Amino acid sequence: MKNFALIGAAGYIAPRHMRAIKDTNNNLIAALDKCDSVGIIDSYFPQADFFTEYERFDRHIDKLRRVGEKIDYVSICTPNYLHDSHIRFALRHNADAICEKPIVLNPWNVDALTEIEHETGRKINTILQLRLHPSIIALKKKVEAEKNKIFDIDLTYITSRGNWYYISWKGDHAKSGGIATNIGVHFFDMLTWIFGDVKLNIVHLSEENKAAGYLQLENARVRWFLSLDKNDLPKSAVDNNLSTFRSITVEGQELEFSGGFTDLHNLSYEKILKGDGFSLNEARQSIQIVYNIRNSKPLGLQGDYHPFLLKK
Repeated sequence: MKNFALIGAAGYIAPRHMRAIKDTNNNLIAALDKCDSVGIIDSYFPQADFFTEYERFDRHIDKLRRVGEKIDYVSICTPNYLHDSHIRFALRHNADAICEKPIVLNPWNVDALTEIEHETGRKINTILQLRLHPSIIALKKKVEAEKNKIFDIDLTYITSRGNWYYISWKGDHAKSGGIATNIGVHFFDMLTWIFGDVKLNIVHLSEENKAAGYLQLENARVRWFLSLDKNDLPKSAVDNNLSTFRSITVEGQELEFSGGFTDLHNLSYEKILKGDGFSLNEARQSIQIVYNIRNSKPLGLQGDYHPFLLKK
């Protein structure tokens, strides 16, 4: 049984990590969050020590180490801009890190963490759960069987958000990295994992609540559209009272991956515990993509180099 600490216990994604720790027969020793609305912990590890102050949490973890109760892993579910610091915390305490996406905001952060990883001999793992989805794995095998084919891909992800989103850290680009980083990075990772390296990255639209562009990959032409605006939802979603619409088409055929997400964090943890988690280097390309997107000047929806006209 391994001992875990959790940084960021009050957010949306933290319960998936708590469940994964429990379902893999491990123990959550301590958790930290500045927000104390963390009653969800009782469903998994009611005995875990809880802190709202980083300094006391840090002292507690060090005290545990001194009495021989070592923390093996620190799971990190904090706002994006804090990931880098909290990963460093884990490694300083001689623990491996398990960090939600995006692992960092900037490519140079990956380089710095790689050096610290080598210095400490610890491992930094990132959650790239789409790579574990059965439909995504099947698509990768199909693409590998047709090595010379260039696929046409449409990615659309619309997940409507209320006013709270723009007041929270997620609405602050310096903290979240903007829409492409916050809700798109795992899709960009999945696409490059399947279709190869980026050859061209063009941004056609970049607004507070939506973005769109074109990626030329080794084996794919990808047009993508990300939105937080409920007005962008297609009629089919509105008629069914759905607040989210997610679609990936490959050569005009819908990729069905709406199900199968329930256990992907558990599977991620199982792989990490076997020493087979996704590494910093594997996350590097998606971090470079979203960095380039948020630092590019949009060309407009009908830019000279765009092979499609974006539509809902």
